[in-house]
Amino acid sequence: MPEDAKPADTAEPKTGHNKPVWERWQKKRTFVRALEGTYGEVYKSLYAQPRVITTPDLKWHGGPAYYHKIVVSPQNVSIAQSIECHLDCFAPGAFGQKHGHMNSAVFFVLSGKGYDIHDGVKLEYEAGDASIVETACVHQHFNRSDTKQMVCLVMKAKPLFLFMHMVFQKTVAYPSDKMAKGLDDYSPPAGI
Repeated sequence: MPEDAKPADTAEPKTGHNKPVWERWQKKRTFVRALEGTYGEVYKSLYAQPRVITTPDLKWHGGPAYYHKIVVSPQNVSIAQSIECHLDCFAPGAFGQKHGHMNSAVFFVLSGKGYDIHDGVKLEYEAGDASIVETACVHQHFNRSDTKQMVCLVMKAKPLFLFMHMVFQKTVAYPSDKMAKGLDDYSPPAGI
């Protein structure tokens, strides 16, 4: 990629209530999907939905140091109305956005090691651990390795919270947008 060309997610920020605002936080999303029709139609439609989602077929979004892919949400799976599940991938030394939201979340570490800062408290973890983000906690995720990526599965009831009008979410600081020295060609894993 030419030096002056930037991926959409790292382009110059726009302005909004969470200033600055990057493209990935501006896209329109479906948070709750309508269930319309007769009971028999809805029943048959829900039972016809796939029960297995092959994640290597899904695209990673973001970059250059922090990536994510949405696995389960009302936006892309009709059968799951109350939960959201996504994968996060952090390049060596990378970190996610500092933010807070009303819904709680479980951050399960699939590979690597890292730490969170929850309301100013540092919590370290490694592959096989789960970090629980409590309701309304301002938090941020960090990869604490300078050589290995960290991949996590994030599970939360965000659609349900939004449906109950518990909508507050705010980004305080944005994720890594620069790569550590020598990692300019980093990309997230293809097999996950």
